[in-house]
Amino acid sequence: MILRMIVPLLLVAVLAAGTAGGATRPAKQKQIAAAAAAKAPEPVPVNILSIIPAQGEPNTTITLSGSGFTAGTTAYLGNTEIPARVVGTDVLSFEIPRLQPGLYALFVKRGDGITSRTYNFYVLPPKPVVESLYPETVDVCSPSGERLVTITGRNFQAESRVLFNGAAVKSSFGSSQSLSFIVPPVQAGLHQIQVKNAEDTVTTPVTLVVRGTPEVFSVVRGESSVNYYNLVIEGRNFQPGATLSIEESGLQLGLNAGGGKRLRAGATGERDMLIYVDCSKLVYQRHPVDPTDKDLRLQVINPGGETSSVVQVSAP
Repeated sequence: MILRMIVPLLLVAVLAAGTAGGATRPAKQKQIAAAAAAKAPEPVPVNILSIIPAQGEPNTTITLSGSGFTAGTTAYLGNTEIPARVVGTDVLSFEIPRLQPGLYALFVKRGDGITSRTYNFYVLPPKPVVESLYPETVDVCSPSGERLVTITGRNFQAESRVLFNGAAVKSSFGSSQSLSFIVPPVQAGLHQIQVKNAEDTVTTPVTLVVRGTPEVFSVVRGESSVNYYNLVIEGRNFQPGATLSIEESGLQLGLNAGGGKRLRAGATGERDMLIYVDCSKLVYQRHPVDPTDKDLRLQVINPGGETSSVVQVSAP
């Protein structure tokens, strides 16, 4: 009888103990989880310490120095996400995309969603660049059709202006890589060409050569009278006030020559005359002593000292 009473009591005790153990298990699990959470390391922050350069135009490479960069970190300019190149954990670089000029918020974002502080970054308007001129040399006497110069480069705008020695001249927009203009009437020499965009960005000057060296293409007999005849000298780059040097029958010709004759266009008091017609034509009015043909050596000298090659003709 006593045995029968003991067995149920033992069962009740066992069940009570099991129930008590089960009740404490969730509390222990929570404690363990809380302890683990307390020991988990904080995410490494993303910091930007320097931005080089601090502003730039599209296609400029920007280098960021800082910490916390990882593969997959991207840069942002405003709402524009920009692929970046990560070098270790402290250097990141990216290229400015083609954005409108202005002030943007610059920051970086890591793959885990952590972002850096934002910094002000100014995107500059793209600066125009002149790469070449064609042609690079224009004759001072060239007609308008031969004075057209094409500028090749980049970042040109429909509003771009061509500056000739600092002054704007009429130009034609071809594309973002091409402009053209007609060289205005100027003195021979070196002249500066620049392109200026609407934002007042200006290219580095390039040099255009306006050539003033006279050239003689031909000398032919022209109008004749009783006691004189004309020799018509055709060429280019003849200047008002040019001088014609004339040597006869093998006398030495040149700037330092002691013999021969020199006639200046427009001069009076000489029997023979040199008449300036335009930059491509001179007329030598010659009064020969006798009608026998002679070897004449002619050279045109401009007021600035530029000289043509020597041309030999046979004439009285």
